[in-house]
Amino acid sequence: MVMKKQELIHLHGLLAEVSNQCAEWDNCQIDLDEYESLGIRPTSIHKSKTDHKAAVFAIAGGITTNMREGEQEAVAATAD
Repeated sequence: MVMKKQELIHLHGLLAEVSNQCAEWDNCQIDLDEYESLGIRPTSIHKSKTDHKAAVFAIAGGITTNMREGEQEAVAATAD
């Protein structure tokens, strides 16, 4: 599936909101150095589709790395 630039910008914005929300939690540390170094924000609509794609991969990588590290804790097999 090939995403349009507008769809990538929307996904970029959603991932930025997830990282902002995580930053408010005490135990959530996301490494966004790669993302920050790109200098691309969801509001950078003048940037290319390729730039936004790189930013999406960088921010998603930071978020998922944090989630993988949190998975090492044992989770009870019972439902809430």
